[in-house]
Amino acid sequence: MKQYDFGVVGLGVMGRNLLLNMADHGFAVAGLDLDEQKATSLEKEAAIGQQVVGTTSAEQFASLLKGPRALMLLVPAGKPVDAAIASLLPYLNKGDIIVDAGNTYFSDTDRRVRELADKGIHFFGMGISGGEKGARFGPSMMPGGDKQVYEQLRPIFEAIAAKVDGEPCVAYMGNGSAGNYVKMVHNGIEYGIMQLIAETYDFLKRAGGFDDDQLQKTFEAWNDTELGSFLIEITGEVLKKVDEETGIRLVNLISDRARAKGTGKWTSQNAMDLQVPIPTIDVAVSMRDLSRFKTERIEAAKQLTWEGMKNIPVEEKEQLVEQMKHAYYFAMTATYAQGLAQLAIASTEYGYDLRIEEVVKIWRGGCIIRAVCLEDFRQAYRRNAALPNLFLDKAIGDKLVHDQRAARDIIKSAVDAGIPMPAFMASLAYFDAYRTETLPTNLIQAQRDYFGAHQYERIDREGAFHTQWD
Repeated sequence: MKQYDFGVVGLGVMGRNLLLNMADHGFAVAGLDLDEQKATSLEKEAAIGQQVVGTTSAEQFASLLKGPRALMLLVPAGKPVDAAIASLLPYLNKGDIIVDAGNTYFSDTDRRVRELADKGIHFFGMGISGGEKGARFGPSMMPGGDKQVYEQLRPIFEAIAAKVDGEPCVAYMGNGSAGNYVKMVHNGIEYGIMQLIAETYDFLKRAGGFDDDQLQKTFEAWNDTELGSFLIEITGEVLKKVDEETGIRLVNLISDRARAKGTGKWTSQNAMDLQVPIPTIDVAVSMRDLSRFKTERIEAAKQLTWEGMKNIPVEEKEQLVEQMKHAYYFAMTATYAQGLAQLAIASTEYGYDLRIEEVVKIWRGGCIIRAVCLEDFRQAYRRNAALPNLFLDKAIGDKLVHDQRAARDIIKSAVDAGIPMPAFMASLAYFDAYRTETLPTNLIQAQRDYFGAHQYERIDREGAFHTQWD
């Protein structure tokens, strides 16, 4: 049998596309799937001369791979990952490498690293972002695990990754489950930015009176500015699409009950465990949950009325677009700042040894949250690798100070109009709280001590204190 360089388990769209991407770059690759049709059709999709083979047999799959074997799992997170590992273990040897490229919760990866280390097998958790197209033509990849073993994987991963200025959008993230953790936070930031874009769309439509064409052209134009990003780009594309049956813009026919797979929730839950504030991401998760209460919202819309500002005068639309542009940049930056601050604290807490500059670098291309601004953020971490928050970089901070007026004005208009913009509000509140030298939490400390004798600290002396308040 031929000896293949790399194997992929799970030949769904992502698995097939990654495998064919590897074949395009000259690697001999094997695929394994229990679905015979997926396995047998794989070779037909490969170009002439490429070494690609598919099988439904775990034993045959393992025998096809060069030693030490390197293989990737692209199966649903949870029990399917454990089942796939169990099916392969009888045919693997010490020194072989398994890469889990699904959206696995990081603590599950830590467990698998320990379990497989006892058997002499290296286990990597790797986040992949970019969707189906990214997998086929260049994703952003976030691997974590044994740094020395990663060197065996690096040539393949760097070859298939997206490139920005000649730099591959893949890098070793850190120890253990660092790769899965970085991807989890990536997805949390994605939740926040998508909510900000949705609120921007809603405000321009309802308060600004923008029609479908004006909305589409606004987002399309923004993609050629400092707001340029994958999510802004596809928003312009989405708003352009017309439903073939009705002739109506398709977005206007789509239900407002949003779905979620849980990675945003994981980000929020873990941030609370670490006591890291990420309010924009938190509220983005909450708004998806709130969207599900459609029946209640319909009834509430009839009862809980507000007769505020209806729309902004037509002659001010150009000015509104410019103002909204600065407000969005402000809130978007705050969202990235929250996620990156979480990564910095998690790195210390979990011993990941993350380099945030490297994280930002590989997010510049291939991934869902790629954006023009990420190069500025990368430079901020290059100036100070220990930067605890993007807000404290002078260049970033100066721009936020400039853009905050637009954010405040947009939010005030939204409040007057009764239009919900919770992600914008959370971003501004985070900014204001972070720059407040003395917060009113001294009162909370006093209250806790009053009702629970929880003690408090003083500003004029060391130690913990309790007062008999009554």
